Amino acid sequence: MNFQQLRSIREAARCGYNLTEVANVLFTSQPGVSRQIRELEVELGVDIFERNGKRLTGLTEPGKGILRIIERLLLEAENLQQASREYTGQKTGTLTVATTHTQARYALPEVVQAFRQAFPEVRIALQQSSPEHIAEWVLSGKADIGIATEGLSQFEDLVSFPCYRWNHVIVVPEGHPLLSRALVSLQDLAAYPLITYDVGFTGRSHIDDAFRQAGIPTDIVLTAMDSDVIQQYVALGLGVGIVASMAIEHHRDSGLRVLEATHLFAPNVTRLAVRRGAYLRSYTCDFILQFAPGLQRADIEQAMTAENPGGAV
Repeated sequence: MNFQQLRSIREAARCGYNLTEVANVLFTSQPGVSRQIRELEVELGVDIFERNGKRLTGLTEPGKGILRIIERLLLEAENLQQASREYTGQKTGTLTVATTHTQARYALPEVVQAFRQAFPEVRIALQQSSPEHIAEWVLSGKADIGIATEGLSQFEDLVSFPCYRWNHVIVVPEGHPLLSRALVSLQDLAAYPLITYDVGFTGRSHIDDAFRQAGIPTDIVLTAMDSDVIQQYVALGLGVGIVASMAIEHHRDSGLRVLEATHLFAPNVTRLAVRRGAYLRSYTCDFILQFAPGLQRADIEQAMTAENPGGAV
């Protein structure tokens, strides 16, 4: 048994049993991957994968249990490497942070700047995607940290921390009729075309929930992942925007007017997640503490070692 065999098993499951893709990920050949998988199955005396001819089609029942063990073994191997770098005083490396556009654009710049001053030899790689992909990247080890508003607390194999609360606001062009309202209602909003975030992004679920619970239909004419894009189309007069308050705070000179919406939509919580059981370098903990100053290092250590099936702290 060797690590290449274990990685071949893990990547085969991750890549949808496409051995050509596995070979590309592991920088080897497809026959080499097939051989590594078969040799481990022979050594263990059990079929890990179901097959249709030579093609892998899924995991056998024993294979599902074996894959969980392989994931733990490879995670501990990665932890050993990280710990050795920490104990030998190495302050170099790359911290990969997977996040949404809104967090990368508005919440992270000051944290990244402070982190770079504290750890000038550590590179930061920002990866932007949907919350679902962010979780997948952290779970697979492709990212060290995931930051998003939606969904991170739903994964058992992630430990997530609440970082800060924020609300949505309404944005309209100068002269819009809604500006005459002392307090905008959901019914008022629904009278106009709406522009807001894609489903699954930046608290969109709270927007949908509010209208659904009130039984009010909406006409959402345009959605985007990017707050700047939403505001641009609002400025063009295509509809009323619903965006994150942090996005407006950075664009007070955009020519748009802002209306409160705290009475309309539930507050949102941005969370930061790491893979359960992963060894966190000291600079990773420092980054977490800078992004979530309400946390203490002891909180992180306790959460990482606790058996918490819910994943969230």
